[in-house]
Amino acid sequence: MSYYNESFGQAFKRGWMTMPVALRYIITINVVVFAFQLALGPEINRWLITSFGFIPELEPLLTQPWRIVTYMFLHGSFLHILFNMLWLWWMGRPVEDQLGPRNFLVLYFGAGIGGALINTLFAGVFGGNLTIGASGGVLGMMVCYAMLFPRTPIMLIFFPPIEARFVVAGLIAIDFLLIGASDNVARVVHLGGAFTGFALLKLYYRGYDYDAWLKNLGSLFSRKTKPKSKPKQNKNMRIVEDAEIIEEVDQSELDIILEKISKKGYEGLSAEEKRKLFELSKKR
Repeated sequence: MSYYNESFGQAFKRGWMTMPVALRYIITINVVVFAFQLALGPEINRWLITSFGFIPELEPLLTQPWRIVTYMFLHGSFLHILFNMLWLWWMGRPVEDQLGPRNFLVLYFGAGIGGALINTLFAGVFGGNLTIGASGGVLGMMVCYAMLFPRTPIMLIFFPPIEARFVVAGLIAIDFLLIGASDNVARVVHLGGAFTGFALLKLYYRGYDYDAWLKNLGSLFSRKTKPKSKPKQNKNMRIVEDAEIIEEVDQSELDIILEKISKKGYEGLSAEEKRKLFELSKKR
């Protein structure tokens, strides 16, 4: 069927299904939770926020650890969730396309959790209140986007196209300058999320493969299969993980990787193949 003949519902469903899987479910859960916040009334909404928002203090962090994740799915207003989800959709999609859904989830939730922990660490200096919102994870994802695609132009209202690295750096600078201001914005969470996103992507650059250990974690809950025999490894060879090394790869090896993607998809690649493809894409 031609796209021109689609109904609004069909077009919406097609657009939703073409989004990267991790980003799709993160945005959907946020929107559904916010709809519940509106539908359940102010009293129940207040209870949700006080029960699942993040409190930057050590005691609730230890006794109610779920708050460090659940706070990311609660929002205080329509504009609050709108801008968070728009930034996440604009910049999160190419990040997930580049790194895959598992790495995307680690970077996003890692930034949100890191922002909350750093907020707790500095609560005695800058003060700390009950915190809600996905902003820490979103800003961490924006930092990852700026690192992966630094020169991509971003269109902002009333401004000419500005490279992504400058847009993200400007937003971080605003948070830094307004830290401690009484505007009910968790600036420390934003800065903590940005720093954590930067640190996690740097680890990824250095060979730390989140995709591998998340896959291993998921295998604990899946049906056990007979392990495949591993090829023998030359004892004189060693694995270098603390340096960024780009090996010369001939065209035939690249063709093998691309052919494997066409047959099994991106998730069918090994960690080494993903890393090699990523380095080659930057080099080209």
